[in-house]
Amino acid sequence: MYTLLVIVHVVVSLAIIAIVLLQAGKGADIGSAFGGAGSQTVFGSMTTPTLLGKITTVVALMFMLTSFSLAMLASRRAASVMTQPAPVQQPATPPGGQK
Repeated sequence: MYTLLVIVHVVVSLAIIAIVLLQAGKGADIGSAFGGAGSQTVFGSMTTPTLLGKITTVVALMFMLTSFSLAMLASRRAASVMTQPAPVQQPATPPGGQK
C-alpha cells in the first residue's frame, strides 16, 4: 500500500509540474509588461475557470491528499529510538587477553 501510494504521489507531482508549466500567466500579454494592466486587481482579473485550471485544481487536491496520507503512514511506521532497549555493553578486555 505504501509503495503504491508513493508511486501515485510521484506521478501526481510530475503531472502538477507539467500542468502548471503549460498554463499562461495572468500577465502574459505584451501590454502588461510595460504597465498597461492598470485596471486589473493585485491578483489579476477574475475570469471563468478554464479546463486547464480545473484540472490543476483536481491534481493539486490529489497531491495534498497523497502527501497527507504518506505522512500518516510514515508516522505509523516510524519507530522512536527512545522506545528501544539500550544495547548492553560488554566489559572491555585488555589487549593480550586475561591472565
